Amino acid sequence: MLIDQEHLVSKLYNMVNVPTGVWINEKGRIVRPNETAFVDDRFKPFSGLDSAPYISAIRDWAVKGDASPYAMNETRLREKLTPPDPNIALAAAEFGLGEHLYKSGHLEAAIPHFKEAQRLNPKSWNYKRQAWALSDAKRDYGTTFKDEVDKIGGSKVYYPAPELPKVSESPEKKP
Repeated sequence: MLIDQEHLVSKLYNMVNVPTGVWINEKGRIVRPNETAFVDDRFKPFSGLDSAPYISAIRDWAVKGDASPYAMNETRLREKLTPPDPNIALAAAEFGLGEHLYKSGHLEAAIPHFKEAQRLNPKSWNYKRQAWALSDAKRDYGTTFKDEVDKIGGSKVYYPAPELPKVSESPEKKP
């Protein structure tokens, strides 16, 4: 498992689930915050989401840059980004401690830290999925990935579609 890399990126951009995409332009500015981002349709039966609109939007942005209707202006971006929550940083620290203990061969000692990370940042499916994959989820956490997805109404709720503006012409057809 790629614990370090996955956790670093998800922590940096407060990603709470995968697959997630963040659009960052050449100047290092975020033009679309993290959102569900499928690049193919292999999970369409599970998620109900078609990858084509998102792929078209990326292609349009690659050609037009900030002029693309899919690139958010600063006002819209501020509306979409959530203000920093101190619990997010505490959750990341707890999860990092749990990772360290797990890698050092101390799974039992890691579990309370993984649980605390989940409590502090309950929206983070990354914390849940990673912790459950490293142990017996039913025994150690009293739940499973499927149980939790079912609790929120299934995979269609679990993977919300990205908010893409409607455009009158297909992005690929424009120069």
